[in-house]
Amino acid sequence: MTEPLLKVRNFDVSVRDKKGHEFKIVDGISFDVQPGEVIALIGESGSGKTTISLGCMGYTRPGCHITSGSVTLEGQNVLEQSLADLQKLRGNDITYVAQSAAASFNSAMTIDAQVTEIPVITGSMTRPDALAKAAKLYAALELPDPETIGSRYPHQVSGGQLQRLMAAMAMISDPRFLILDEPTTALDVTTQIEVLASFKKLIKDNGTAAIYVTHDLSLVAQIADHILVLKDGKMVEYGATEQIISDPQHDYTKALMAAAHVMPDEIHAPPANTSVEVPLLEVRNVTAGYGPKQEAIALKDINMTINAGETVGVIGESGSGKTTLGRLISGLMNAREGNVFLDGKQLAQSVSGRSHGELQQIQFAFQMADVALNPRHRLNKILSRPMMFYRDMSQKEADREVARLLERVDLPTDFAKRFPPELSGGQRQRVNLARALAAEPRLIICDEITSALDTIVAQQILDLLESLQDELGLSYMFITHDIATVSKISERIAVMRLGEIVAQGPVDEVLTPPCHDYTQLLLNSVPEMRTDWLDEAVIERRKLVAALG
Repeated sequence: MTEPLLKVRNFDVSVRDKKGHEFKIVDGISFDVQPGEVIALIGESGSGKTTISLGCMGYTRPGCHITSGSVTLEGQNVLEQSLADLQKLRGNDITYVAQSAAASFNSAMTIDAQVTEIPVITGSMTRPDALAKAAKLYAALELPDPETIGSRYPHQVSGGQLQRLMAAMAMISDPRFLILDEPTTALDVTTQIEVLASFKKLIKDNGTAAIYVTHDLSLVAQIADHILVLKDGKMVEYGATEQIISDPQHDYTKALMAAAHVMPDEIHAPPANTSVEVPLLEVRNVTAGYGPKQEAIALKDINMTINAGETVGVIGESGSGKTTLGRLISGLMNAREGNVFLDGKQLAQSVSGRSHGELQQIQFAFQMADVALNPRHRLNKILSRPMMFYRDMSQKEADREVARLLERVDLPTDFAKRFPPELSGGQRQRVNLARALAAEPRLIICDEITSALDTIVAQQILDLLESLQDELGLSYMFITHDIATVSKISERIAVMRLGEIVAQGPVDEVLTPPCHDYTQLLLNSVPEMRTDWLDEAVIERRKLVAALG
């Protein structure tokens, strides 16, 4: 066997609390990575995945420090380098692909300017050579118009394309070591497999050693050669990918596998309630768009219903119109044609025209809880405001109700005194849901509320939604790009593509072949827990995309 390109030995990271006491958040981590191979670090939020990967660059977040261990890249201990030497390593020999490409690109600079910036600044390439290399990478990543896409700005390409462009930025200097930190978490399933395939090819072709940070074992099976399972900063299992997914030894690894985003063998959906005379909500012949005259059409002749006490899933790729439909139902945007009805009564198109009671009945749970919750307000204020506005409670009454509401979403009552940044991602999402519940609505529009969560926490949120539905008789419109998740919780489903509903009905009927070609494309894009799935899926996807036109 060749010498490992990257060797990590007995790696520890510690933090100090306010009293000066030091404690480890990463404890005794060791692993190797060969050239052209990928090691996956998996585990739920807070397990130490990103801390370890950043530590391999000689970097820690504020308040953290590396206390012991070594990180050796081709015989050179990264942790012993000066800041000046580390600056030469980062961006050239070591590169990092972040979770959110949209947040990593500068909207005021062209793509070419950003992709070629590091090699040009460091002098490792001339600008013409860097531009030529970038165009080759765009082609290798199967981006459209590789010769000209670099002249665009980040907002002029899709999310999946931007993520691949970030891979080009990371690979342009031919790094020896690449860190991929949740690079596909926010992507829809069809885009995700193309991005994964692109990463896999570049790593193999360039002989790069790579760390892949994720919480999803179904993705790991497609790209990783070895897996290191982490919990609370400690290694609980380490081995070859095939061994880990076929014969996991630790109970925690088994729990991660059980929560992986894979389709169930059979879809046993609860029977849809089709006997209701008047649905809770009806969308009738709605067309809507953006621009002064809504000339950029985002929804085309949409018809759907949601009955009391049921969950209707809305799925589709990015840009299919899912969130636009949710915004229209909630009154955050107007329709160009058609109407929305609540209990058979036509609703005004905008929030300003709806009554107090109508606003109360439909609440929105947003995708990114860390953005949706004001970081400068305590949870008590965040949750009590809708109670006081919609339910005419006094502050004292609202304080008591906030405590009950926190218990209902499985959070300690003393969290009422905390600020959102003091909570984990899963806890913030529970607060996000609690705020929607605070108004006592009948319908909650859940917009990708589990997409950024690790699989175990996401399953906890789904279980919470189901228990609240049983307890309170709630209805949900569950917007997602994750067909595996929606198949588990919905009675009925609507499949959207390019602003149209191409299929809808009971979930087991819509998702059981033979089905619409686009639905089949989504089904084929859900990762399977086997290491040879990705190559087959890419070939099949391209056939279906060509058939769809």
